[in-house]
Amino acid sequence: MVSRSPIWLFTVRSFPSSAFGHSRAVLSVPCDTLDVVGGQDRGHALLNRVLAGVPAGEDPLTHVAHVPERHARAVEWPKWTPPEVREAFRDRGVALPWTHQATAAEFAHSGQHVVVATGTASGKSLAYQLPVLSRLLADTRATALYLAPTKALGADQLRAVSELDLPGVRAAAYDGDTPMADRDWVRAHARWVFTNPDMLHRGVLPAHGRWATFFRRLAFVVVDECHAYRGVFGSHVALLLRRLHRVARRYGATPVFVLASATVADPARSASALSGVDCVAVAEDDSPRGARTIALWEPPLLEELAGENGAPVRRSAGAEAARILTDLVVEGARTLTFVRSRHGAELTALGARRQLSEVDSSLADRVAAYRGGYLPEERRALERALADGELLGVATTNALELGVDIAGLDAVVVAGYPGTLASFWQQAGRAGRAGDGALVVFVARDDPLDTYLVHHPHAMLDRPVEATVLDPGNPYVLAPQLACAAAELPIPPEELPALGGDAALEALEALVADGVVRRRPAGWYWVARDRPHSEVDIRGSGGEQVAVVEADTGRLLGTVDPASACATVHPGALYLHQGSSYVVDDLDLDGGLALVHAEDPEWTTVPRDVIDIAVVRTAQERKHRGVTVCLGEVEVTTQVTSYLRRLPSGQVLDQVPLDLPPRTLRTRAVWYTVHADLLRGSAPGGAGLVPARVPGALHAAEHAAIGLLPLFATCDRWDIGGVSTALHADTGEATVFVHDGHPGGAGFADRGFAALVPWLSATREAIASCECPAGCPSCVQSPKCGNGNEPLDKAGAVAVLDVVLRTIRADGAATSA
Repeated sequence: MVSRSPIWLFTVRSFPSSAFGHSRAVLSVPCDTLDVVGGQDRGHALLNRVLAGVPAGEDPLTHVAHVPERHARAVEWPKWTPPEVREAFRDRGVALPWTHQATAAEFAHSGQHVVVATGTASGKSLAYQLPVLSRLLADTRATALYLAPTKALGADQLRAVSELDLPGVRAAAYDGDTPMADRDWVRAHARWVFTNPDMLHRGVLPAHGRWATFFRRLAFVVVDECHAYRGVFGSHVALLLRRLHRVARRYGATPVFVLASATVADPARSASALSGVDCVAVAEDDSPRGARTIALWEPPLLEELAGENGAPVRRSAGAEAARILTDLVVEGARTLTFVRSRHGAELTALGARRQLSEVDSSLADRVAAYRGGYLPEERRALERALADGELLGVATTNALELGVDIAGLDAVVVAGYPGTLASFWQQAGRAGRAGDGALVVFVARDDPLDTYLVHHPHAMLDRPVEATVLDPGNPYVLAPQLACAAAELPIPPEELPALGGDAALEALEALVADGVVRRRPAGWYWVARDRPHSEVDIRGSGGEQVAVVEADTGRLLGTVDPASACATVHPGALYLHQGSSYVVDDLDLDGGLALVHAEDPEWTTVPRDVIDIAVVRTAQERKHRGVTVCLGEVEVTTQVTSYLRRLPSGQVLDQVPLDLPPRTLRTRAVWYTVHADLLRGSAPGGAGLVPARVPGALHAAEHAAIGLLPLFATCDRWDIGGVSTALHADTGEATVFVHDGHPGGAGFADRGFAALVPWLSATREAIASCECPAGCPSCVQSPKCGNGNEPLDKAGAVAVLDVVLRTIRADGAATSA
């Protein structure tokens, strides 16, 4: 173990109630006091084991916090619970429900729509299983519908219900993996159908006539992990649930909605906005929780390497996570490592297996990767191996963040901030599910936000989680959803308020003008020959998935989103799948096909693109003396023009040109302009920048602002983009744009506009406090910059942000006076 002086310095503070259901004392331990917390608790012991492998001279810990154990509060079963349901749960080890489970179940049983918003492993499943199963047994004709954001979660919950083995429940899956031969049986006989929004949208609601018996008897709709429905996806699902309401009413049913969520701000409001019905919230978590040690970890600088433009480079979060995962597996600790990308999950698993093979070859086989894009049978096999303990370590994307019941994990490693505090606590909550002490390690990426968080622990550990952001009135969402609704059932005028009011009327009139909907006295009717459902992409991925196929064998390896295909499976790109590497030979965007061949080169690939942005409409504007801040609609044109081939050392071998089509995105953006006199410094309090420095200063400020916006909006940096220019054609001034990465916007730019001063203040602090001399990935360099992070001026960015903030604050003070 690294030698440390045992200095007894603890700070005790209240942990945010939104993170764990109760306000709890947390011991925050400076990294130089680690010996004090070692030896007794399982989490501390595991942290000491990980630190034992840290090379001499390195000190990656920036902060350690201890979350004490929480004891459960149980109550008697509700009186209306059938004896066979109580016995089934008791046989599965549930002697009594916890207080929050019984409270939520009582609401649902009484006909009140309810959301239970408590931490990971708090037993939210029982809160909806209890009223649903009780109703299905009491009324042998009743049916129920369960919705999950992922097929893995739906399969896991179906398995849990099936294992209760209650007669007559007849629970069954109806999703993309359900064989065609089984689908007719599910429609005709299943009483509790487990599906997802995609199948509800494309397979159930368009064919509601074939589901008439099921809908006529529909008593409950369960929406699991509802915090996952945010942005464009959440807006689509909100309108999808309103379509579900319409169809249920058509058959005379008024189902009770039961929603389950991770801890979110104002869960009642969020759940009501999503479901379209008034929900009461149950948010006090009375489940037991083992103690947890939370370590914030910053990888060291690699003095022997220089990155782009000579910037200092830290060891990557994925490589650091692979080493930590290796130590934990050697210790026998069951561990999940969350990695930000599919490619990163594969690399982390590969790195851990390679290191384990040098210690014990049998351990290398107990580590695997898990991510979206795998085939169904691959996912199911990995889930079983993890649940059974056959796998000790798994490197995963957020595909395993949601709900899959994996008990008894000893540790969780989070490699890179997952975009929201809700996601971080959801991932961290995977540790300690068996009630024992556990370890959570947050490993910072070389990124402005991650760097800020590990050096400002309060921003991660003390802040309440975010509210979910969705906008069902987004015209890019509303119009196609109304087309689907009209194709299912005519839309009478009295339904317009629930579907969007004036915005819905405007969208319907546009559909009338397009000739697909006809207005009649009784409402709006679908008249087109084809139904619109197959053309509506509710996940905002841009259309049908692109299949990745091995050219020599014809074997389907996986899929990628069409919106990211040009960047991830362009010709020449390196593609990883379950530990094997492939190089892309051809990309057919029209046919949705990428052909690859097996190859294990020493290089990796990084795409380069060019971006242009045009202002379409300014919705809001705040004018200050030389600074203008705007919110509005923009059109962003992006084209991948080349890619770099890069060695593991960071050395660039070459840049290869590409001929790929541009992609145009109409979305929302927040932007600010700065008058030239303020930039030059000829005006009082100016930035003092010569014209040659302005592009690099604006570019650096843009990168850092993108990195810090997730502190103020429910997004991550991959949900948003940006453009900066010393003279924009539409504004006539130096301008920095930050835009949503989804058609029509997802509410992120709006949040940035509303919180501009604290957002830019945090951005300025993150840049100024970084120890690098001229800019690095921890402050102003971006991992997705299409210009190779050129030009960048770190000091210039601080000067620009100082001028912008000083001008806005001065105007605010003058206005207040």
